[in-house]
Amino acid sequence: MMLRKVTAAAAAALVLSLTATACGSDDGDSGSGSGGGGDKIKIGIKFDQPGIGLKEPDGTYSGFDVDVATYVAEELGYDAKDIEWVETPSADRETALSRGDVKIIAASYSITDERKQKVDFAGPYLLAHQDLLIRADESIAKGEDLNGKKLCSVTGSTSAQNVKDSIAPKAQLREYGTYSECIAGLSSGAVDAVTTDDSILAGFASQDQYKGKFKLAGLSLSNENYGIGVKKGDTETVDKVNDALEKMVSDGAWEKAVKDNFGPAGYENEPAPKIGDIVK
Repeated sequence: MMLRKVTAAAAAALVLSLTATACGSDDGDSGSGSGGGGDKIKIGIKFDQPGIGLKEPDGTYSGFDVDVATYVAEELGYDAKDIEWVETPSADRETALSRGDVKIIAASYSITDERKQKVDFAGPYLLAHQDLLIRADESIAKGEDLNGKKLCSVTGSTSAQNVKDSIAPKAQLREYGTYSECIAGLSSGAVDAVTTDDSILAGFASQDQYKGKFKLAGLSLSNENYGIGVKKGDTETVDKVNDALEKMVSDGAWEKAVKDNFGPAGYENEPAPKIGDIVK
């Protein structure tokens, strides 16, 4: 039996055909598209804040920021399955946006003049306040009542320093590595109160093991306007996210997310803020 020799021209034609087929099969999963067809979107959140942004033991994610970001992503054209969650600690948020590691960030990200020099913000989508978490059978009517009491926050916290400097200079400050340690100290009686944003405190208090044990003191010691961070100069994304946030409020999904994530702690949330309305 004779074998036919393939000519150089035929071989070249075959290579070109295969190359064209491979180029046409790109699934577009780089995350730069508008959703669908395998496109992905990377969103920065916290992984360690119950009620805000938490990576569960089974690998799923929960929290108010997660619900908000999921809604926004879907309005931008992505399915929930196309979201890639990226852990963004507070100190890394601006860098993650500037490098393009994430498209947007929803991570208890307070809008401040200093941060606006580095990133753009959509929102705000939640007005939180610095508050105190105390045991359910205790009462602290005003910030000055903390004088002489043991107050816990994380190391380097501006919330704790705010109390020491301006509200209760005689408070006994205890600085732990994480808020989880502070909450455990509150449960054991090692500390009398924990301070940070009321939304974060409500999230911890809503955990199953703490339900009914703690309550928010109800003090508004500062205003924290949570916004969604976007890379500086990306006004198109800011506008689209703002439209999504307005829709989330109008169709009731925003209020549902608040109750689902903070309700067990008796969190009396502020009404949904208007886009661009920053409360000082």
